[in-house]
Amino acid sequence: MKNLKNSNRCENERPAMPQIGGSNPCSDTASEAFEAAIRGQAIEWRRDFHRHPELLFDVDRTAARVADLLRSFECDEVVTGIGRSGVVAVIRGGTAPASRTIGIRADMDALPMFETSGLPYGSAVHGKMHACGHDGHMAILLGAVKHLATTRGFSGTLVAIFQPAEEGGGGAKVMADDGLFERFGIEEVYALHNLPGMDVGTFALSGGVMLAASDRFDIKILGKGGHAACPHETIDPILVANQVVSALQTIVSRSADPIDPVVVLVTSIHAGDAYNVIPSEVVLKGTVRSLSETSREKVESRVRAITTSVAKAFGAEAELDYRRGYPPTVNHLVQARILGDAAARIVGDAAVQREFAPLMGAEDFSYMLEARPGAFIFMGNGMTAPLHNPKYDFNDNAVRHGIALWIDLVTTRIA
Repeated sequence: MKNLKNSNRCENERPAMPQIGGSNPCSDTASEAFEAAIRGQAIEWRRDFHRHPELLFDVDRTAARVADLLRSFECDEVVTGIGRSGVVAVIRGGTAPASRTIGIRADMDALPMFETSGLPYGSAVHGKMHACGHDGHMAILLGAVKHLATTRGFSGTLVAIFQPAEEGGGGAKVMADDGLFERFGIEEVYALHNLPGMDVGTFALSGGVMLAASDRFDIKILGKGGHAACPHETIDPILVANQVVSALQTIVSRSADPIDPVVVLVTSIHAGDAYNVIPSEVVLKGTVRSLSETSREKVESRVRAITTSVAKAFGAEAELDYRRGYPPTVNHLVQARILGDAAARIVGDAAVQREFAPLMGAEDFSYMLEARPGAFIFMGNGMTAPLHNPKYDFNDNAVRHGIALWIDLVTTRIA
């Protein structure tokens, strides 16, 4: 993607970061020291999470560590086991009258990958890695909660949501189905995600679609196997599968609206084990990404029609298992403006892109945005390795911007 450049202003010309109790950042040395300590602690927490990655809902150590820290901050409530292994903290403001209740989400789970970063705090768990920056997201929200629980400089209620199973488990939906929003009275919900390729100190969002829906399919082509020397006596499922793969590519080029992007990819083909045997079946796996419900419906319909008809034309049969995954991540207009304004107060207007073109990745925060108004924002991670790469690492220099964003949002939105 196109790189977002920082403003040319030097650091001391940027808008001041939120201060404890509204203190003057130039004169209140104690406040500055406390904030620096929180940032330092957040980086330590982040590296600890990075060293001990856990997957999906099985985040026992991570959730326990998060809950212990939240209790040490003297939050008003700390509740575990929401959505199986989620953690929720409630922090009530110290000013009156009471205002709205907002939720801020951080994801907790890692990926089933082998880390090759060589970092001193690299993964200590074989085959698991924080390759998407959820360690950083947790640390940022924890840092903001510690500040806000100390100062109480707002009038409403913050609900800090630590969610399991973003990486394929739909933990956001599980938490929502477990009564997250009703139990804690959440009226709006927000989240951030780091993005390599964007400069540290920049943010990006839009008042609409941010990320795609993600669906999966498995196709089994059933033919008639036999000896490779007698292909005329068989129905070769490999040949049929090749035709199906080629025909599926026409969905993007001929069936999809060119200004409403979709992706249709076959990512796995498995058939046969011998040189002289035509197998009886082939299994295809693939993914579909779409940005609108209209395109999502149309693509699924075309995948079904093409798979069935192409197989039939060659005398074979096709079995299709098409599974809907995460819906598109769609920001609400008002909340996107509010979140963008908070980011601009932190890094300046020039460092906030407000008409960000959607990406074809997917996020289960989409379920939370279907349940309540809210917004999702990207935060620059610098020129690091890409997400889901074995050399990826969250950029600790971004921690201060994330913490400041959540502090500003809470103290202004529920002021």
